[in-house]
Amino acid sequence: MLCFALSLHECAHAWTAWRLGDPTAYMLGRVTLNPFKQLDPVGSVVLPIISMFFGVPLIGWAKPTPVTTRNFKKYKRDSFLVTAAGPVVNLLLAILCLVLLLLTKHVFSGGADLVDTAAYVAYGNSDIPLASLPTLFPLALLLYFGILTNVALFLFNLIPIPPLDGSRILRLYLPYKATQVYDSIGMYGMILLYFIVARMHVLNAIYTPVLRLFDWLLIRL
Repeated sequence: MLCFALSLHECAHAWTAWRLGDPTAYMLGRVTLNPFKQLDPVGSVVLPIISMFFGVPLIGWAKPTPVTTRNFKKYKRDSFLVTAAGPVVNLLLAILCLVLLLLTKHVFSGGADLVDTAAYVAYGNSDIPLASLPTLFPLALLLYFGILTNVALFLFNLIPIPPLDGSRILRLYLPYKATQVYDSIGMYGMILLYFIVARMHVLNAIYTPVLRLFDWLLIRL
């Protein structure tokens, strides 16, 4: 699910840039969901594995989408739309997974218990005999992991620290002198992200309330 979410994220950047007049990513074959075109060995494979083994939040990234901003008709507007496209697509995918889980809950016999069990297992509870679960259980579990993964990517990419999308959006609206200072911290971005996400647990502080909202919708609707 993480590979698909990352590929869709970068494809959204590339497709939006192409539609707004910049064919750079399109010409490089980046308007695709093919993971071999989108994924980064470190950000898409190594870091997620390290995250799982050391218990830090599951984060990652794909290859940055190349954008030639001089091809845009309206630099600030189009740059914002291209940058925001990735996180927005992850949020929409999380909502789609939620809708499909709600359909599973209401359409299939025992659907409510199925969805509850999928959430229970997704949170790491392993005391459920999986062999006795219905055939649809793997699909429900995949959809719930879709919510977990895409909400995390949506929030993570909005952190305004280089090289994340949030930093590019913030940079568009900073005064010139502030932009120079902001750019100077870019080389320390990954170190800052490590301390903020892994050590200070900032992402979890935002992630947990949003995830609870999705869980509340699953229960109430």
